[in-house]
Amino acid sequence: MSSFNVELKKVVDDSYEIETGYDLADKLVEDLPALLPGRKRLALVTDDNVDGLYAQAIDEKLKGAGYSVIRVVIPAGEKSKTRAMKEYVEDTMLSAGLKRDCAVIAVGGGVVTDLAGFVAGTFGRGVPFINYATTLLAAADASVGGKTAVDTPLATNLIGLFNQPEKVYIDIATWKTLPERQLSSGLAETIKHGCLGSRRLFEYLEENIERVLALDKEACAFISEENCRVKYDVVMKDERESGLREILNLGHTIGRAIETESDYRLLHGEAVSIGLMGAAKLSVSRGLMSEAQEERLRSLLLRAKLPVSVPEYIDREALVKKLYTDKKVRDGKLRFVLQKGIGDMACFGENIYSVQISEEEARSVIMRL
Repeated sequence: MSSFNVELKKVVDDSYEIETGYDLADKLVEDLPALLPGRKRLALVTDDNVDGLYAQAIDEKLKGAGYSVIRVVIPAGEKSKTRAMKEYVEDTMLSAGLKRDCAVIAVGGGVVTDLAGFVAGTFGRGVPFINYATTLLAAADASVGGKTAVDTPLATNLIGLFNQPEKVYIDIATWKTLPERQLSSGLAETIKHGCLGSRRLFEYLEENIERVLALDKEACAFISEENCRVKYDVVMKDERESGLREILNLGHTIGRAIETESDYRLLHGEAVSIGLMGAAKLSVSRGLMSEAQEERLRSLLLRAKLPVSVPEYIDREALVKKLYTDKKVRDGKLRFVLQKGIGDMACFGENIYSVQISEEEARSVIMRL
């Protein structure tokens, strides 16, 4: 018998820049030689909403700069974030002759950036990718942290990997073509960031939420930068979710269950909004948050034109059962992250940011939502 020790210790620098601004397509093309040295073949992944608005124009600019571009267009919406759609993107790239010397550019919202980042992480055992975010939701949630994943009929985001982009562009100018409902959906993740890590952001939203909905430039730039700062402060300390990063799931235990039980009739942010109210009720019941603070959250969500209660068409008992597909479940027990007042999160031990909640307690909250 013999053994051989394979030592693979390494130091990896996954740092990247997030650039926020208006009309950044030309800047993207200008940056590519430095971001993707030697790579001239690109897969541009987008959806059928964004394609005609922005992706086609970016495709033309890239080709004009000498790049070979294969544009892969998927149906818009959460239902495209699947293993089958990942396979479709990969097969399209393979059919076009793309190999390990290519790169991926995602132009769109969170579904596109999640899916394209996952494809990039596995295609040719890993190729570089860039995110060009065109929604507030992507700017708030998908642009920082490197989480990429797909959904399955049984659970969301449980199949994926951590994969950091070469750069992220947040083009606020693209928000002008968002339907109001999509803009509100993105605000749910922004409000979440205020709840978990920035009283300053929460209070700014209380004072300026209508300005954001009206796409005031100063207000939009502020929330975009503050979203990145809050999420960066968490991800920098816990890139791979060993503890602290769980707080970014505030509102998502109930929210993701509602999203899937609605068969995606609810947008992600709409479901998270309801989940935030559920988590707030749990925080109040455990003395972590006052009823007045819960009402402030409810009022802000309503002003953002977001729902705060479970739609009647959703079976609440089925919703309780769906909670068990959440990734924080341990040994078959439900776990929630809870906020402590506004702008802070509860800690339940050294590097422990989720707490066990009984099914009865979870059911009680859902019945009151």
